[in-house]
Amino acid sequence: MDEEPERAKRWEGGYERTWEVLKEDESGSLKATVEEILFQSKRKRSHKGCSVLQMRHLFVVIDCSKSMEDQDLKPNRLTSTLKLMEAFVEEYFDQNPISQVGLIITKNKRAEKLTDLAGNPRKHITTLKKAVDSVCVGEPSLYNSLKLAIQTLKHMPGHTSREILIIFSSLTTCDPANIYELTKTLKDLKIRVSVIGLSAEVRVCTVLTRETGGSYHVILDESHFKELLMFHVKPPPASSSSECSLIRMGFPQHTIASLADQDAKPSFSMSHLDSSSDPGLSLGGYFCPQCHAKYTELPVECKICGLTLVSAPHLARSFHHLFPLQAFLEIPVEEHQGDRFCQGCQGELKDKSVFSCPSCSSVFCVECDLFIHDSLHCCPSCIHSQCAP
Repeated sequence: MDEEPERAKRWEGGYERTWEVLKEDESGSLKATVEEILFQSKRKRSHKGCSVLQMRHLFVVIDCSKSMEDQDLKPNRLTSTLKLMEAFVEEYFDQNPISQVGLIITKNKRAEKLTDLAGNPRKHITTLKKAVDSVCVGEPSLYNSLKLAIQTLKHMPGHTSREILIIFSSLTTCDPANIYELTKTLKDLKIRVSVIGLSAEVRVCTVLTRETGGSYHVILDESHFKELLMFHVKPPPASSSSECSLIRMGFPQHTIASLADQDAKPSFSMSHLDSSSDPGLSLGGYFCPQCHAKYTELPVECKICGLTLVSAPHLARSFHHLFPLQAFLEIPVEEHQGDRFCQGCQGELKDKSVFSCPSCSSVFCVECDLFIHDSLHCCPSCIHSQCAP
């Protein structure tokens, strides 16, 4: 492994007067400066899209070592992490409905797979709720966790995005072999590894993320933790060397047999094989157009023929990463000549800047601008004008 290039640490650099950013107004208040800092932090967002539509396979590794009992996050690191992970799973599948997630925990020098790669968010959320009662013990093992994830990810098709996200609390890792050799394997397999640290920067994580093209951040507080997690909801940009392939998909419609039909018989869905929450016998469901296997929900990969079964809205939601809404133009509120009301929430424009759609010139406040780009993915005024007769 090559030596890490020299990078000056913050405390090794020149003397910085960071407090000079804060300036008092005429009344001696710091409120205006703080609001400006918060306003700028809201605007930190990338509008770059992916070059291809990616199916993602993501393993999330959660550190469950003794350090997760620390209470700098309330009530402790483990409980806070699992609650944020529930929100992450819901948002991940909302933005990437044809992708899959798996969960791994590491403690006492071992790694254990909680859930396999699957596209059912309820399965993962149920598992996360049960994991709250887990006992935090011993040290984590990055090597064993990565090895366990590799066993599954290496068999995924080359045209998919293969990723590992590690939530790491400990300052040490107990590994049975040289983790730098495993890093080379990850790089050769084009598996991207990212780390969110809960304590401090760890050298091995820095090397791991740098060599595999991932990201490494250390949290400041719980809100920053959530922000870093949600950063991984959006697919990473595809490299120029990524494989491209056509993916066969089926679009089954939900059918329900009539109770008056004498030939209608309740049947089991394939989902009940690995889910205790599946209702079991039912008259309706989604039937695979290729092998006619029955499922109670979409998206899912058919267990019989391997066909990916999705609905049209699922596929449509996956395309907004390819063609992201362009950034709105930021205009000082003093220079804005039009109405003083936001076209989204109809509230008065009180911030220092307004944001104008370059297509229809409608103006929005910063909250509506964030909602439009992060959740809606289309300008409501443009849509209204297209639908108007």
